[in-house]
Parts: sequence; C-alpha cells; structure tokens
Amino acid sequence: MTVIISETPEQLGEAAAKQAAEVIRGAIAAKGKARIVLSTGASQFQFIQAFVKQSIEWDKVEMFHLDEYVGLPQTHIASFRKYLKERFADIVPVGRVFYVNGEGDVTANIKALTEELRREPIDLSLIGIGENSHIAFNDPPADFDTREAYIVVDLDDDCKKQQVGEGWFATIDDVPKHAISMTVHQIMQANTIISCVPHKVKANAIKLTMENDLTNQVPSTMLKTHTDWTLYLDRESASLLDSAAVQNA
Repeated sequence: MTVIISETPEQLGEAAAKQAAEVIRGAIAAKGKARIVLSTGASQFQFIQAFVKQSIEWDKVEMFHLDEYVGLPQTHIASFRKYLKERFADIVPVGRVFYVNGEGDVTANIKALTEELRREPIDLSLIGIGENSHIAFNDPPADFDTREAYIVVDLDDDCKKQQVGEGWFATIDDVPKHAISMTVHQIMQANTIISCVPHKVKANAIKLTMENDLTNQVPSTMLKTHTDWTLYLDRESASLLDSAAVQNA
C-alpha cells in the first residue's frame, strides 16, 4: 500500500494518470494488450482529464467499469455509461469498451458482462472511495463473501445523498433505488489498483479507511489487503489523517 498526497486535485490527477499509463504500457509490452476498469463520479474528473492525454496505445486497451443504475437510460446526466463515453471513449481510440447496462434484462446483461470480464485478468482498476466508504456501489455493510463479478445492490441514503450533492440528481427521491455493482471480490482481482480520492467531502471516509481494520462496515478497508494498491489524496481529503497513519501505510 502506498499513499501519495498532492496539494490539489489537479496534481493528484496528473500523478495518478502517469502511474496508470505506466501500468498500461507495461501490460501492453508484456502481452500485447491491457485490460482496465475505470471509476466515475465527480472525484474522478481531474484524473480522467489527465489520463486521456497520456501516451498510450489506446487501440490495445479494453475498458470495463464498475457500476450503473438499474433502469436509468444512457441519456440521463447521471448515467455512468454516458459519463465514460463522453469523457473517455469518445476522446481516445480505445480498443474495446464493455459497459454495465442497467436497462432491459439485467440478469442477462450481468451474465454477458461477467463472461467478457473473466476471459482474462484485469491489469489495472481505478477504484474510487465514496463518502460512506463504499467501493463501486458496495455500500456498508458490503458483501465481502459473494464470488459473483457483478450483483444488484440497494443504494443506501448516504450514497444517494452523495449523488445529489455532486449534482447528478435534484433530490434523493430521484436517485434510483438499485444499481448493478462490481463486487468487492471482483474488484480485488485486479493486478494493480489505483484510488483517486480528492476533496474535503471524502476526508472522513479516508480517515475511516486508514484507521480501521478490515470490516464490511467500511468497505474501502478491503483495498488495504491488496498487494499493489496506491491511494492518491489531496490535502483536503487527507486533512483528518494524522502523520502516523500515513507513515505506516
């Protein structure tokens, strides 16, 4: 586990993008392709802006993502498919993109996506941490036991409030009650995990992550058990940490 603290979200995004690019170039050099998982949300804006500017053979990259609301059309401002299409897939000539589709036959969609995801290992996953310490949409208490790749989850009120606070929905009642989420188990299968977690609103989640042992009440504590995890913070998201917590990481 490595913790890197930048002064600003922009500097955080640049640093994380450079590491991500190195991992991807290494995978392409080793096997001719790279398979990645991308996060979404307001906390990922600066990372993605820097990421798409990296020198990468994008046509040799396959992209998956973490989650999507059940029943939400891709045209909705909050759709994660829309988010990644506009900010990533329409900007770089990525080789293949596999979206989480929450419309139509959700069970069939999950089955097909799981088959694609598990054809080969994931080289790099970008995993954000929510205000309630969720990873993907695995809200506390997260299911640490399932070995499925994706599951349908109920979104808790804290998660919904975050979505409203970020401007994706007008009110908490507008947030869908259910979402498809990559499971905690599946997230942990990536060879390398990078987490970009800027902003003051994430400070308490980071404090809980760093100061707690493994617990499904703080789902992000699972990331600390990964053999190659880098956590990128800015001064605001790191503001509740004491120096010992960072030095011992």
